[in-house]
Formats: sequence, C-alpha cells, structure tokens
Amino acid sequence: MKTSKKALAPFLSAIVIFGTVGLVRRAIPLSSAAIAAMRGIVGAIVLLTVLFIRQKRFDRSVTGKQTLWLILSGMMIGFNWILLFEAYCYTSVAVATLGYYMAPAIVLAVSPLLFGEKLTGRKIGCLFAALVGMAFVSGVIPGGIPSPSEAKGVLLSLAAAVLYAGDVLINKKLPDVPAMEKTVIQLAAAGLSVLPYAIFTGWGDAASMTTVAWILLAVLCLVHTGLAYLLYFGAIPSLPAQSVALLAYLDPIVAILLSALILKERMNLWEGIGAVLIIGALMVSEISRKTGKTKENGV
Repeated sequence: MKTSKKALAPFLSAIVIFGTVGLVRRAIPLSSAAIAAMRGIVGAIVLLTVLFIRQKRFDRSVTGKQTLWLILSGMMIGFNWILLFEAYCYTSVAVATLGYYMAPAIVLAVSPLLFGEKLTGRKIGCLFAALVGMAFVSGVIPGGIPSPSEAKGVLLSLAAAVLYAGDVLINKKLPDVPAMEKTVIQLAAAGLSVLPYAIFTGWGDAASMTTVAWILLAVLCLVHTGLAYLLYFGAIPSLPAQSVALLAYLDPIVAILLSALILKERMNLWEGIGAVLIIGALMVSEISRKTGKTKENGV
C-alpha cells in the first residue's frame, strides 16, 4: 500500500499542530485542569458538529462494554493532559515532551505480560537505549540529581506517559470501534472527568487572561484538539500503519525545535544525545515490530 499524498499532508499538519501544544499552554494562565476540561469538552463538540454537517449519524454499533473501556480511556487522557500541562510549567517543553514520549517504551515493556508479545533482543536494546536517553534528558546523567523544579517536571511528564501508555493499551482492545466515534467518546469523557477536579482545585489566574490568552485557549480547543484530531483520524485510513507510527515521532521533534526557536530553550549536548536515543530507539523498535508482523503474515 503506497502512502497517499493527499492523506499525508493533513496527517503531517496534525502532527505539527500537536507539536505546538506546549508553546500554546505556556501562554495560558489558567490551571492545567481547567485547560484539559475545556479542551476535551470543546473537542468532542467540534467532532460531533462535523458529523452533523456531514450528515453522518453517530455509529451506535459500539457495545456497552466497549463504551466503558472508552470512558476509562478518556479519563486517562484527561488526567494525562493535566500532568503534561503541569510538566510544561516546571521544565522545558522539550524535556516534558520527551518524557511524555516514553509512553511507547512503557507499552513495549508491558506488552509481553499483557498480550504475550515476544520481547526480542532488539526490543530490549531499544528499551534500554530509551531509558538511558531519558536519564540524559532528565540530567541524572551526567549531572546527578536535577533541581527540584526540573525533577518535578520530569516526573510529571513520566506520570503522563504512564497514563498515555494505559490509553494505548486499552485502544489495543478496541480495534473495531470507528475512529471518529471512539475519539468523540474519549474526548467527552476526558473533559467531563476532569471538570469536577478543575472546579474543586480552582481555575488558575483567570484575572490575568488577556485577549491573546483567550484566543490561544480557543486555538488549543478548536485547532489543537478538534481540527487536529479530525485531520489525524481522517488521514489514517489512507496511510500504511508503519508510516503513521513513524511519522508520529515528528511531534517531539517539532516540539524540541520550536521550544528552541521560540522559547529559546536550548538543549545541551547531553540532552541532545538523550533526545536522539529516545526517538531513535522507539523508531527502530517500531520498524522491527512492523517488519516482524509482515514476516508473520507472509507478506
């Protein structure tokens, strides 16, 4: 199956949009919980509106059990957004993003236990390289224990990665649920599940919300969630699975480049080595996994 050029452009657009989330969040003085709640609720409304405009009915073939799994997945998404948004406040966008992208490594580590997948020598090597890379990025190697703020940011991003990994594992159980319906339920569950927490903990410094900040919040909800998810899932059916998996790693690369260019958050040599190790190891692991499946299928 050749990569569709028409599908590639919207998919890459979605990846670039996802890569700018950290920059936009930095400019919004609301609490992470408030932003996550609004992002989920507005994103779900946008996708439902698109379904209505296209005169497509919401697929009711989703079973009750699948809906429960999707709600749990959505709750994980909501709280993983909170943790990631908080991580952006304590460490650089690059470091937080790389910590968050340890999720595939977590999935790789637990898949043998949950799905009986074979953990080959190459995969073990990739997992080890990703862990060493994270040690470089966090500053543990070579500088020892990072500052309290930096350490908090790294730990928050890794906690977000654990929830992200949980979401990926749940979605492995739901391969037959239509992408649009799946996303609507997950986004709605994400927004509604964190809304009580946002109300209880406070909305942040709402008094400091300028016109620009309100516009950026709208952009985060409408563009980074509604539009980006629409482009992402709309393009996936026309792209090879391996292309989707590998091109997704442009997200952290975009985040790293923009944090350096716009926020002037330059990575030092060790952080750069760590970034290469993490992204490179996970991409190699993804290639080996897809290649292995191809051989098993006799393709």
